[in-house]
Amino acid sequence: MPQSPRDMAPRIMLISALAQSPGPAMAAMREEWPEAAAHNLIDDSLAGDFATIGEISPAIHERFLTLGRYAARTGDGRVPTSGILFTCSAFRPAIERVRADLAIPVITPNEGAFDEALALCRDREGGGRIGLLLTFQGSVAPLTGEIHAMADAIGQARPQILPAVAEGALEALQTGDADRHDRLSAQALNALPPVDVIVIGQFSMARAAPLVRAARDEPVLTTPHMAVRKMRRLVEAAA
Repeated sequence: MPQSPRDMAPRIMLISALAQSPGPAMAAMREEWPEAAAHNLIDDSLAGDFATIGEISPAIHERFLTLGRYAARTGDGRVPTSGILFTCSAFRPAIERVRADLAIPVITPNEGAFDEALALCRDREGGGRIGLLLTFQGSVAPLTGEIHAMADAIGQARPQILPAVAEGALEALQTGDADRHDRLSAQALNALPPVDVIVIGQFSMARAAPLVRAARDEPVLTTPHMAVRKMRRLVEAAA
Protein backbone atom coordinates (compact mmCIF):
# COMPACT_ATOMS: atom_id res chain seq x y z
CA MET A 1 0.00 0.00 0.00
CA PRO A 2 1.48 3.43 -0.90
CA GLN A 3 2.63 5.60 1.96
CA SER A 4 0.62 8.73 2.66
CA PRO A 5 2.40 12.09 3.10
CA ARG A 6 1.78 11.75 6.86
CA ASP A 7 3.47 8.34 6.88
CA MET A 8 6.57 9.87 5.31
CA ALA A 9 6.69 12.93 7.57
CA PRO A 10 9.70 13.38 9.85
CA ARG A 11 9.02 11.65 13.16
CA ILE A 12 9.97 13.83 16.16
CA MET A 13 9.83 12.52 19.71
CA LEU A 14 9.26 15.02 22.53
CA ILE A 15 10.45 13.93 25.98
CA SER A 16 9.10 15.80 29.02
CA ALA A 17 9.68 15.79 32.79
CA LEU A 18 6.62 17.95 33.55
CA ALA A 19 3.03 17.15 32.61
CA GLN A 20 2.59 20.82 31.62
CA SER A 21 5.35 20.80 28.97
CA PRO A 22 3.90 18.75 26.08
CA GLY A 23 1.11 21.27 25.41
CA PRO A 24 3.43 24.18 24.55
CA ALA A 25 5.76 21.80 22.70
CA MET A 26 2.98 20.39 20.52
CA ALA A 27 1.62 23.89 19.85
CA ALA A 28 5.06 24.99 18.68
CA MET A 29 5.35 21.93 16.44
CA ARG A 30 1.99 22.72 14.83
CA GLU A 31 2.93 26.36 14.25
CA GLU A 32 6.58 25.94 13.19
CA TRP A 33 6.65 22.51 11.55
CA PRO A 34 3.15 21.23 10.77
CA GLU A 35 4.52 18.72 8.26
CA ALA A 36 6.30 16.75 11.01
CA ALA A 37 4.70 14.01 13.09
CA ALA A 38 5.31 14.79 16.78
CA HIS A 39 4.84 12.30 19.60
CA ASN A 40 5.30 12.53 23.37
CA LEU A 41 7.04 10.58 26.11
CA ILE A 42 6.49 11.86 29.67
CA ASP A 43 8.07 10.89 32.97
CA ASP A 44 6.64 13.52 35.28
CA SER A 45 8.39 12.01 38.30
CA LEU A 46 11.77 13.26 37.08
CA ALA A 47 11.34 16.90 38.12
CA GLY A 48 10.22 15.94 41.62
CA ASP A 49 13.01 13.41 42.01
CA PHE A 50 15.59 15.98 40.91
CA ALA A 51 14.19 18.53 43.37
CA THR A 52 14.36 15.96 46.18
CA ILE A 53 17.86 14.68 45.37
CA GLY A 54 19.28 18.09 44.51
CA GLU A 55 21.48 16.81 41.69
CA ILE A 56 21.35 14.81 38.47
CA SER A 57 22.24 11.47 39.99
CA PRO A 58 23.60 8.41 38.14
CA ALA A 59 20.09 6.95 38.33
CA ILE A 60 18.60 10.00 36.60
CA HIS A 61 21.31 9.80 33.90
CA GLU A 62 20.33 6.17 33.33
CA ARG A 63 16.65 7.03 33.13
CA PHE A 64 17.36 9.64 30.46
CA LEU A 65 19.40 7.15 28.44
CA THR A 66 16.53 4.68 28.68
CA LEU A 67 14.02 7.30 27.50
CA GLY A 68 16.29 8.43 24.66
CA ARG A 69 16.97 4.93 23.41
CA TYR A 70 13.29 4.05 23.55
CA ALA A 71 12.34 7.23 21.68
CA ALA A 72 14.92 6.54 18.99
CA ARG A 73 13.46 3.08 18.36
CA THR A 74 9.76 3.91 18.18
CA GLY A 75 7.83 3.58 14.96
CA ASP A 76 6.79 0.67 12.80
CA GLY A 77 9.98 0.43 10.77
CA ARG A 78 8.74 2.51 7.84
CA VAL A 79 9.55 5.93 9.33
CA PRO A 80 12.38 5.94 11.88
CA THR A 81 12.65 8.63 14.52
CA SER A 82 14.23 11.70 12.92
CA GLY A 83 15.07 13.63 16.08
CA ILE A 84 14.46 13.95 19.81
CA LEU A 85 13.56 17.21 21.52
CA PHE A 86 13.75 17.28 25.31
CA THR A 87 11.45 19.82 26.94
CA CYS A 88 12.90 19.62 30.48
CA SER A 89 15.21 22.55 31.07
CA ALA A 90 17.09 21.48 34.22
CA PHE A 91 18.63 18.28 32.85
CA ARG A 92 21.24 19.34 30.29
CA PRO A 93 24.05 16.98 31.46
CA ALA A 94 21.71 14.00 31.15
CA ILE A 95 20.50 15.18 27.74
CA GLU A 96 24.11 15.53 26.58
CA ARG A 97 24.65 11.88 27.51
CA VAL A 98 21.70 10.95 25.31
CA ARG A 99 23.06 13.11 22.47
CA ALA A 100 26.41 11.32 22.65
CA ASP A 101 24.64 7.94 22.68
CA LEU A 102 22.49 8.42 19.56
CA ALA A 103 23.17 9.17 15.91
CA ILE A 104 20.04 11.30 15.31
CA PRO A 105 19.66 14.98 16.28
CA VAL A 106 19.00 15.43 20.01
CA ILE A 107 18.57 18.94 21.39
CA THR A 108 18.05 20.55 24.75
CA PRO A 109 14.90 22.61 25.22
CA ASN A 110 16.70 25.93 25.45
CA GLU A 111 19.55 25.86 22.98
CA GLY A 112 17.54 27.38 20.14
CA ALA A 113 16.47 30.34 22.30
CA PHE A 114 19.96 30.67 23.75
CA ASP A 115 21.43 30.79 20.22
CA GLU A 116 19.26 33.81 19.46
CA ALA A 117 19.83 35.44 22.86
CA LEU A 118 23.59 35.19 22.38
CA ALA A 119 23.26 36.69 18.91
CA LEU A 120 21.39 39.66 20.41
CA CYS A 121 24.18 40.11 22.99
CA ARG A 122 27.08 39.61 20.60
CA ASP A 123 28.11 43.25 20.26
CA ARG A 124 27.05 44.40 23.73
CA GLU A 125 29.57 45.78 26.16
CA GLY A 126 30.73 43.18 28.68
CA GLY A 127 28.96 40.36 26.84
CA GLY A 128 25.48 41.74 27.37
CA ARG A 129 22.76 40.90 29.87
CA ILE A 130 20.20 38.10 29.56
CA GLY A 131 17.13 38.00 31.78
CA LEU A 132 16.16 34.40 32.51
CA LEU A 133 12.57 33.87 33.66
CA LEU A 134 11.87 30.56 35.42
CA THR A 135 9.43 28.89 37.77
CA PHE A 136 11.95 26.33 39.05
CA GLN A 137 14.91 27.54 41.13
CA GLY A 138 16.83 24.36 40.33
CA SER A 139 17.04 25.43 36.68
CA VAL A 140 19.04 28.62 37.36
CA ALA A 141 22.49 27.07 37.73
CA PRO A 142 22.28 24.53 34.86
CA LEU A 143 20.80 27.05 32.41
CA THR A 144 23.39 29.69 33.32
CA GLY A 145 26.07 27.06 32.74
CA GLU A 146 24.50 26.12 29.40
CA ILE A 147 24.50 29.72 28.16
CA HIS A 148 28.11 30.24 29.23
CA ALA A 149 29.20 26.97 27.61
CA MET A 150 27.52 27.98 24.36
CA ALA A 151 29.21 31.39 24.47
CA ASP A 152 32.58 29.74 25.08
CA ALA A 153 32.04 27.36 22.17
CA ILE A 154 31.59 30.22 19.70
CA GLY A 155 34.29 32.43 21.22
CA GLN A 156 31.83 35.03 22.49
CA ALA A 157 32.12 36.92 25.76
CA ARG A 158 29.94 35.39 28.43
CA PRO A 159 26.81 37.47 29.06
CA GLN A 160 25.66 38.33 32.56
CA ILE A 161 22.67 36.16 33.49
CA LEU A 162 20.01 37.79 35.66
CA PRO A 163 17.48 35.19 36.81
CA ALA A 164 13.92 35.90 37.91
CA VAL A 165 12.14 32.98 39.57
CA ALA A 166 8.35 33.21 39.71
CA GLU A 167 7.64 31.73 43.12
CA GLY A 168 4.36 29.83 43.26
CA ALA A 169 3.75 29.99 39.50
CA LEU A 170 4.50 26.34 38.78
CA GLU A 171 2.28 25.23 41.66
CA ALA A 172 -0.51 27.42 40.29
CA LEU A 173 -0.16 25.82 36.87
CA GLN A 174 -0.10 22.32 38.34
CA THR A 175 -3.35 22.99 40.20
CA GLY A 176 -5.06 24.34 37.09
CA ASP A 177 -4.82 28.07 37.79
CA ALA A 178 -3.10 29.08 34.55
CA ASP A 179 -4.07 32.75 34.84
CA ARG A 180 -2.34 33.02 38.24
CA HIS A 181 0.72 31.29 36.77
CA ASP A 182 0.88 33.91 34.03
CA ARG A 183 0.44 36.83 36.43
CA LEU A 184 3.11 35.56 38.81
CA SER A 185 5.48 34.98 35.90
CA ALA A 186 5.10 38.56 34.67
CA GLN A 187 5.31 39.99 38.20
CA ALA A 188 8.59 38.15 38.82
CA LEU A 189 10.22 40.54 36.36
CA ASN A 190 9.36 43.62 38.39
CA ALA A 191 12.70 43.55 40.20
CA LEU A 192 14.70 42.73 37.07
CA PRO A 193 16.81 45.65 35.79
CA PRO A 194 16.96 46.44 32.05
CA VAL A 195 18.53 43.65 30.01
CA ASP A 196 19.24 43.03 26.33
CA VAL A 197 16.85 40.10 25.99
CA ILE A 198 14.52 38.04 28.19
CA VAL A 199 14.34 34.27 27.78
CA ILE A 200 11.32 32.47 29.21
CA GLY A 201 13.35 29.45 30.17
CA GLN A 202 10.81 26.65 30.59
CA PHE A 203 8.38 25.14 28.08
CA SER A 204 5.60 25.18 30.66
CA MET A 205 5.95 28.99 30.97
CA ALA A 206 5.53 29.83 27.30
CA ARG A 207 1.85 30.63 27.81
CA ALA A 208 2.87 33.64 29.94
CA ALA A 209 4.64 35.34 27.02
CA PRO A 210 1.85 37.84 26.18
CA LEU A 211 1.81 39.25 29.74
CA VAL A 212 5.60 39.30 29.88
CA ARG A 213 5.81 41.18 26.57
CA ALA A 214 3.21 43.66 27.78
CA ALA A 215 5.26 44.31 30.93
CA ARG A 216 8.71 44.68 29.32
CA ASP A 217 10.27 46.55 26.41
CA GLU A 218 13.07 44.06 25.70
CA PRO A 219 12.83 41.22 23.15
CA VAL A 220 11.18 38.19 24.78
CA LEU A 221 12.08 34.70 23.55
CA THR A 222 10.07 31.57 24.28
CA THR A 223 11.85 28.24 24.20
CA PRO A 224 9.37 25.92 22.40
CA HIS A 225 9.27 27.76 19.08
CA MET A 226 13.02 28.35 18.99
CA ALA A 227 13.65 24.69 19.82
CA VAL A 228 11.37 23.44 17.06
CA ARG A 229 13.03 25.77 14.53
CA LYS A 230 16.45 24.44 15.46
CA MET A 231 15.28 20.81 15.35
CA ARG A 232 13.80 21.38 11.90
CA ARG A 233 17.08 22.87 10.64
CA LEU A 234 19.07 19.92 11.97
CA VAL A 235 16.72 17.24 10.63
CA GLU A 236 16.42 18.84 7.19
CA ALA A 237 20.20 19.29 6.98
CA ALA A 238 20.68 15.60 7.76
CA ALA A 239 18.10 14.41 5.22
